[in-house]
Amino acid sequence: MKPTYAQSGVDVQAVKAAQARINALIGSTSNAHTPDFLAGHYAGVFEAGWQKLTMHCDGVGSKLLVAQALDRHDTVGIDALAMNANDLICVGSKPIVGVDYIALSKMDEGLLEQVMKGLVAGCKEAGVALIGGETAILPDMIAGDSSKNNPARADYDLAMTVVGTLEGEPLTGKSMKAGDTLIGLSSSGLHSNGYTLARKLLPVSEWGEEMLVPTRLYVKAVLEMLSASPSSIHGIAHITGGAFSKLSRIGAHAGTGFELDALPKPEGLFAELEKKVGEPYELYRTFNMGVGMVLACEKGTEEAVMKTAKKYKLGASVVGHVISKPGVTLVRGGKRISLL
Repeated sequence: MKPTYAQSGVDVQAVKAAQARINALIGSTSNAHTPDFLAGHYAGVFEAGWQKLTMHCDGVGSKLLVAQALDRHDTVGIDALAMNANDLICVGSKPIVGVDYIALSKMDEGLLEQVMKGLVAGCKEAGVALIGGETAILPDMIAGDSSKNNPARADYDLAMTVVGTLEGEPLTGKSMKAGDTLIGLSSSGLHSNGYTLARKLLPVSEWGEEMLVPTRLYVKAVLEMLSASPSSIHGIAHITGGAFSKLSRIGAHAGTGFELDALPKPEGLFAELEKKVGEPYELYRTFNMGVGMVLACEKGTEEAVMKTAKKYKLGASVVGHVISKPGVTLVRGGKRISLL
């Protein structure tokens, strides 16, 4: 039997069911500052005085175990920033400030310095000011696999919260319509999702360096795309946990679906994962497979979007189109595979 994400300990279906229940509870807390409550979207939207703001919180996940196995911690801060900033731009928001949280099994000044190096690099690239944070020493709670590889180093977890500004209405995907073109922006690798399964399939001794490549930041490129032609981009999806099923987040606001019939051929690490996993459903529900962000654009405006992508040295290509029937369908090898 081929390995699956659920067998490795992460059941995406169960997570989605839990999220639906959580969203109902979250919605019950809405107040005068949250007129644009977006259940299950990429960022929360709220108002403070005259300004409309956004907020998101996320971490790096078990990619940290790869960093600890290689004893390299100077890039995971970029991942922490990217997982938040990339989500904020999906609603048309500009990330502006953030705070970090790092919990360690023991004090480790050298480790902290390395992690901060990545955080600062990511913040500078995205134009985000790091305005504070929290360091917690939790020996009774933080104890991962890394102690077996390097007992001199502290085990740790890393997360961030980022706030952004928003001009006008949030970009939800509600303006999408059948026939819109889906443009995929290339990823830099696994980014920060699917590592619970990937670490079981790819030996860190062989693939560790490639697995540790930080999550690509799309902030400047996508904000320029939105600024240049705001009405032609109808929806944006960050391909993270759940991979291409994430498109349903924006599809839900328009009642539309997605057909992915031109995704790039898996290369490098993704080609190896394809050999190990085999099943397209599992691959494209777990890993980004080389596409880190998908933009739904008005048909005929693809050239302008891809021109901006090229300016920022981002690979960009048409990967599919919006369809009227809700769902996310992968077309591969002549087969149509539902990713929901």
